[in-house]
Amino acid sequence: MTPVIDVERLNLKYGDFHAVKDLSFQVRRGEFYALLGTNGAGKTSTLETLEGHRTPTSGTVRVLGKSPRDRAAVRPEMGIMLQESGFSPDLTVKESVRLIGTLTRRTDRLERVLGIVDLTRKADTKVSQLSGGEKRRLDFATAVYGSPRLVFLDEPTTGLDIQSRDALWDAVDKLREDGSTIVLTTHYLEEAQQRADRVGLMHRGTFHREGTVSELTRTLPAVIRFSLPPSAPALPLQGRRETDGKFVIETHGLQKDLHVLLRWAQDHAIDLQDLEAGPTRLDDVFRAIDND
Repeated sequence: MTPVIDVERLNLKYGDFHAVKDLSFQVRRGEFYALLGTNGAGKTSTLETLEGHRTPTSGTVRVLGKSPRDRAAVRPEMGIMLQESGFSPDLTVKESVRLIGTLTRRTDRLERVLGIVDLTRKADTKVSQLSGGEKRRLDFATAVYGSPRLVFLDEPTTGLDIQSRDALWDAVDKLREDGSTIVLTTHYLEEAQQRADRVGLMHRGTFHREGTVSELTRTLPAVIRFSLPPSAPALPLQGRRETDGKFVIETHGLQKDLHVLLRWAQDHAIDLQDLEAGPTRLDDVFRAIDND
């Protein structure tokens, strides 16, 4: 099956600065792929190339089987939610959505799309009169108008309240059920951890790691964190005390070591206060990058 995105040895240079270096990866049809990166990693340059906004210095990029620079062929099948809205402040909400539909040659029911993002009552409101969160929802509405086969979501939940975030992800889930491929970039790493099928983690112009969340996080130990009374005897496992006074045990055998710790606490009648135990999170993987 032809991948929806196929990148082979992509290079991007700005003068003497090599922003992206021999980057290769694929995104499969129907996949939820998170493209993440540390600051200056080349993620934005890569994303702009995939969206057709930037020309590679070298390498091959195919989106939906075509060059992303072939806008007439690709844009009708591609929805893009940028970090910042580019709508004219004098247009109304419904005029903005219809304009994007005309430009991308996608068709949809305006009422359906505005209903998804709870902007039906704002249909005749000018963009200049929308709140920041409402503009963000309008961005999403124009990206998913016509249910495109490929949707780029660049920091989609920034500025949204919890209810709006939930509605956005419900709409994304529906798109996936209908077969759309989703590419996400976000600073809210828990969103990628909860939803992504695979993650490409960029650092210094290329992939630091790529794989499922489980594959990325299992490279680091799980963590057990708790507080102890001053009179507690020596721990049965090797750990360290952090600056806040809590003890931390790092382990590659979470279930076994947690059982040992709980048995020790029971035998000594000790209350493990503020006990937390769980696998490594994506933000821990990010923190570890510079130490590799």
